[in-house]
Amino acid sequence: MLEPLTAPEKRRPLIALAAVSSLALGVLGYAVFPGGDEEEAALVVASPSPSASASPAPTVAPAPPPPPPRPAPLPPLSDTQSMIIDRIGVNAPVAVYGLDENRVPVVPTGDYAGGVVAWYDFSARPGSGGNAVFAGHVTWNGAAVFYSLSTLGAGDQIRLVDDRGAQVVYQVVMNESMDPNDPATLQMMYPADRDMLTIVTCGGSFYRTGDPVFGGEYTSRTVIRAELVSITRV
Repeated sequence: MLEPLTAPEKRRPLIALAAVSSLALGVLGYAVFPGGDEEEAALVVASPSPSASASPAPTVAPAPPPPPPRPAPLPPLSDTQSMIIDRIGVNAPVAVYGLDENRVPVVPTGDYAGGVVAWYDFSARPGSGGNAVFAGHVTWNGAAVFYSLSTLGAGDQIRLVDDRGAQVVYQVVMNESMDPNDPATLQMMYPADRDMLTIVTCGGSFYRTGDPVFGGEYTSRTVIRAELVSITRV
């Protein structure tokens, strides 16, 4: 991933759920299990009761065959990536963002904020088997990177391309307008047990709040969910 922009950042609730946003990090703990199954111990058959005749030697059942090797997980793309959505003309750099001291997702600010896509470091890396969470502005001194995100439909593709030309391709399966105060909106950022991509941006109507950086707020969030199609390595 690209390093975060050097322009000063202001913390802003992406989902406007500061009171419960600690869940976005609190659910990230996973239990770690050993890789591969241990072979079962050989079964020893007890010898029969002693008798006048010589006792036969104990017999040992053959050990079961070892389990087939598990395929190694695909490594993530290299750090420098761009997000490409041909359907809406997006080809934007991806920068790393995280949570602030209140566990609220940080969003881009500064001169270049309208053209950058945030990837959250509490989420999965693209192509690594979990939920990769991204965000970006719908407007920032005019139309921003996700201005047309709400027009995406099922089947539209989203590509993450790295500096070597490798890419992970996702296909849109959901485009939904969600209430920023609904816990279900935050849950879209939770970890998942399969490879998927989630994009969150603002939607609905804009109203002024007097905020010195953002000027106001939007009434809803546009949430895109996409599922893995392919991974191409070079």
